[in-house]
Formats: sequence, C-alpha cells, structure tokens
Amino acid sequence: MDSPIQAAADPRRRLALVAAVYLGSFIATLDVSIVNVALPTLQRALSTDLAGLQWVIDIYALCLSAFMLSAGPLGDRYGRKRAWLAGVAVFTIGSAMCAMAGSLPILLAGRAVQGVAGALMIPGALSLLAHAFPEPVGRARVIGGWSSFSALSLVLGPLLGGLLVDHAGWQSIFLINIPIGLLTVGLGLWGIKESSHPEHAALDPVGQVLSVLWLGALTYGLIAAGEHGWGSVQAASALVAAAIGLALFLMVEARVARPLLPLGLFRDARFSVTNFASFVLGFSAYDSLFFFSLFLQQVQGWSPSDTGWRLVPQFVATGVVASQFGRLAKRFDVHTLMVAGYGLIGGAMLLLTLFSADTSYVLLALLFVFLGAGTGLAVPATSTAVMASVPAQRSGMASATMNALRQAGMLIGIALLGTLMSTRATSLLADALGQAGLANARQAAAAAVGRHDLGALASLDASTAHSLLASALAGGFHAAVACSGIAGLLAAGLLVSVRPRAAALPARA
Repeated sequence: MDSPIQAAADPRRRLALVAAVYLGSFIATLDVSIVNVALPTLQRALSTDLAGLQWVIDIYALCLSAFMLSAGPLGDRYGRKRAWLAGVAVFTIGSAMCAMAGSLPILLAGRAVQGVAGALMIPGALSLLAHAFPEPVGRARVIGGWSSFSALSLVLGPLLGGLLVDHAGWQSIFLINIPIGLLTVGLGLWGIKESSHPEHAALDPVGQVLSVLWLGALTYGLIAAGEHGWGSVQAASALVAAAIGLALFLMVEARVARPLLPLGLFRDARFSVTNFASFVLGFSAYDSLFFFSLFLQQVQGWSPSDTGWRLVPQFVATGVVASQFGRLAKRFDVHTLMVAGYGLIGGAMLLLTLFSADTSYVLLALLFVFLGAGTGLAVPATSTAVMASVPAQRSGMASATMNALRQAGMLIGIALLGTLMSTRATSLLADALGQAGLANARQAAAAAVGRHDLGALASLDASTAHSLLASALAGGFHAAVACSGIAGLLAAGLLVSVRPRAAALPARA
C-alpha cells in the first residue's frame, strides 16, 4: 500500500483528487441555479404558495450560510478529506430525499440536508486543492480550472434544469446529483490525502447554535410577513426573537477566544464596507435568479426549457468577464473594477423595473448581460479586496466571513424581496379586482398571487384574469428588483467613499 507521501505524488491520484473536487463543486454550484428554474413546477406539483417557494431556496441558503463558518475548523480538527467527503455523501443523501419528496416539508428537509453538506463542500474544495498543489504554478492552474468548471455549472444549471423539468419531471433535477455524488466519493477516497491541524481548529458551538437560531427566526419572520402581514403575531414575534438572538450572538462572539465571526476585523472601515458589498452581492445578484425565473414563467408565460435558455446570457457574461478579470486588473485597479461591478448590478436591476409581460426578450437579454458582467467584476474584485484588507494570517477567517455574509445576503434577499414582491402584487391585484366590482377582492388577490391560481378569479373571464394577474405579478417583480438595484448602487457609493491602500492594489499598466 502506498504511503501518504507516495499517494500525494502519484499523478493518477492527484488527477483523481482534482476530478473529485471539480465534480463535487459542480453539483453544489449546479444546485443553486437548477432548482430556481423548477420553482413554478414545484409550486403546482406540491400545491404550495410563494412562501413555500421562498423556503425551498432559503432553507438551503440558511444552512449554507449558518454552517459555513464552522466548516474550516471542522476540517482542521477532524481531517479535511474526511469532512469534505462527508459533505459530498450527505449532499447525495439530501438529493435523494428531495427527489423522493411527496410534500413540501419533506422537500424542505432534503434541502436543509443539502445546505449543511454544501457548507462542508464549498469552502473545503479550495483547501484540498491548495494542500495537494503546494507549488504556485500548479496551484494556479488547478484553481483556475476549478473556477471555470464552477462557472460552467452556473451556465448549465438553467438549461439542464429546464430540459429535465419539461421532459423528465422535477424529481430529475435532484436525481442527477446521485450518480455524480457517488463517483465523487469514490474518486476522493482513492485520490485525496488526509490532512488536519487540530491545534488550529477554532470551534464555537454556542456561536454556531445562535447563528442558526437568529438567522432562522429572521427568515421565518420576513416570509411570514408576506403571508400574514408585518403586524401579525407570527411575523412580529419571529423578528423580535431574531433581534434578541443576534444581540446574544454578537455578545458571545465578542467574548469567546476563537469566534465564528471575527468582530475585531470590522473595526477596519475598508473591511466592513467590502463585506457589506459582499452581502449586497448575495442580496442583489445571487438571488436574482429566483425572481427572473418567476417573471419569465408566470408573467411572460415561458416554459421551464424556454426560461433556461433565456437565463443563459447572464451566466455566460459572468463567466467571460470573470475569466478576464486578471487582464482587466492590469489596466484598472481592483477598487475601480469593484465599484464598476456593483454599479452595473444596481443599474441593471433598476432598469428591469421598466419591463412588463410583453417586453421584447432582446431588451431583457441585454440587461441580463449587464447584470452578469457586473457580477463577473464584483465577485473576484470583492474577494481580492477582502484578502488585501487583512494580514495574511487572518486570510482564511476573512474569506469564510465574506462567503458567509454573501450567502446570508441571498438568504435575507429572497425572504425580504419575496415578501415585498408578494405584498405589492397582492395590493395591485386587489385594487384591480375592487375596480372590477369583485367581492372579497383582497382575499381573492392573496389566493391568486400566493398560489398563482386563476381559480381564485373564476368570476372573471380567463383572458381578463390572466392579464390582471400577470400585470400584478410584474408590479411585484418591479418592487423586488428596484430594492435590489438601490442596494447595489448603495454598495457602489459606499465603496467610492473608502480609500484603499495603494500597496494592496495592482498598479496600472
């Protein structure tokens, strides 16, 4: 049997390691985009409402953001190979649970399992590659390939999701993960060398529990506000619990020796603003797919397959711009590129407020390209700026914080903006139904918007009901993307106000 050193040097095993990490990252990233395309189909199949769809995405994002900060310490203590492969195996089990779900609660349980597993998989991938390829040239090559492979999964997600939903049923978007997950575990068991540094493990169990509780309460409160109103007992009590939980979490993190969230780093204004920008990236750009999928299918009437094709320009633009980021950084400093990225995101989202059910797809695709280009600039620029704002020995913690805040931004964005979309659409539809003389206009509007159910408007002719509902949903979409756009421009403005250290950024060519 080969020794660990021989195994690490064996090119076949290094190839197996690279293949395993690439495939594991592929299914974890694919899951972000592939599920969104299936949302309207899931709504019909599981007889759920918009709040249920918010939870399908948010329960994954909640577990991912809450547990991501613990992933590094777990790998340090128990072994990076063991932790990462456990993540892949659990993700595969969670995918099987989702595929077999016959009701929304079972699907949400499977998505939660996927989220916890993703928290081990996503940050652990780079750590495995860095340890397997200590030489700078080889490391840069495999990490570049990893980035390209992850970008490919984002492009394929909407396409593959739409085709699978239309031709093989919604369960297939989860079943596809099972053979890939099993292959990944097999390759990883053979190719990955175990490594650990238990003396550096900074586990914070109290902080971990509190982070799950306050984020979960906040998400529940925001989604409940869309179902029951902001003044309802469900929403108000959950939001108060979230505020108390956040206060307790910050108190624990300020006192514990090795905190999950390094509060001391936020004393640096540049670190704070850049991490706020990372939060906005999740809030404005990462959650846009949720709203675009609903807009294209429920407002403009496209099928899942057609929707998948129409979302591709955004991800192609992201991949192309991100792949050229190194060249751009030789001509423009990273701070300028970062401001431009958030400006493009904010501007594109605000312009989407002009679009309606009959807007030409050419115009929509053009804005998708601008949004994708902004994301392609913002992601690498934000990562570079965060790493430049801390000492080298704090880089791992800074990276984990940045990624966790980005996922939290997506989590809160879907909960808050989904509620904003729902309440605005319901209000617009209720007004239209009231003008048409319908009794119980508010209740009928809430049922039609929440479940996309024209049966609630049965007293109107089908054409009028469809037109009124599509118009109301478009208005709700406008409210959500307007809020996203304002957040993007706010991030750009705050970044302009923070002067970076000149030494931390590349010089102009």
